[in-house]
Amino acid sequence: MKTHYYIGYNGIDGARVLFTSSDTPTPRAYPAYAAVIGPFRTKSGARFMLWHGQNNPHCRCVADAERIAKKYQ
Repeated sequence: MKTHYYIGYNGIDGARVLFTSSDTPTPRAYPAYAAVIGPFRTKSGARFMLWHGQNNPHCRCVADAERIAKKYQ
């Protein structure tokens, strides 16, 4: 099974963490995260969302992050 990139959001302190998973993340499998963004096809798309996606009106979904990251590679 193919591994995808995800961003986990910890609702307590607001930390966002990049992680990989071959299965769709569930609350039972990843209880540390209040929310998960993804799946991302590329690591560069996930990194762009992680570093520049918060409160960015140009990067509102996974497809936006992938498109912008590809443009600036």
